[in-house]
Order: sequence, then C-alpha cells, then structure tokens
Amino acid sequence: MLSRTSAGVDAYLGPAYPLRTMFAIIKTGGKQYIVREGDALAIEKLDGSTGDKVEFEVLLRAEDDASKLDVGTPTVADAKVHGEITEQGRAKKVEVVHYKAKVRYRKRSGHRQPFTKVKITKVA
Repeated sequence: MLSRTSAGVDAYLGPAYPLRTMFAIIKTGGKQYIVREGDALAIEKLDGSTGDKVEFEVLLRAEDDASKLDVGTPTVADAKVHGEITEQGRAKKVEVVHYKAKVRYRKRSGHRQPFTKVKITKVA
C-alpha cells in the first residue's frame, strides 16, 4: 500500500492487509483443507448451530517462510485449529437422471448436499 507524503513522494506502508504467517492442514469430512486464521470455508456438515465453537486436529502446521514446520504422525501433538460455525445450509440442487434406452425407463431425482460454513478463529 502506497501513501503520499507531504513532499509528494510515495512511501511504502506495508501490505494493505495484516500478514498471516501461520497455516495448517486440517482434516474433516474425509477431506483436507489448508487454513489460516481469519479464513472462512464451507465443509461437510457438522453438528451444532450458528455461533458454536468447533475444534479441528492438525495434520501439518507451518510458517509461510518455512522457518517452522510441524508434521504429524498422523496429527501434530498439542496443536488445534479453533473455529466458529457461521452458517448451516444446503448446496444448490444437483439433478440426477437415470435412463435406459428402449425400455421406457426414466427416473429423475435431485440432491442437495448439506454443508457448514466455519470461520477459523485461531491456529494454535
């Protein structure tokens, strides 16, 4: 981010957003996600309501500049990612069509996958 000084010269004030140096890889719902503090992600449905706190185990934790790296076997001991449920919902409908030629067999149905939106509050 640049700023004009009184002399009309651009001064570099650093990035326009705060630096997020720690990231972690968590596993939930059979999938793995790379998360940082402040991230919001939609994951497979978790029990709980809006505002509830959730905790995830960490598979890998590292600094952006690779100065610190913790790899779990299978999880990193004493490392947790804390989050807060912001929304429970269902995804857009997916149409499912079954069809067999020459036998007048047609079947249509739909499916809406439930999801939970989580805001990551702390990577510890």
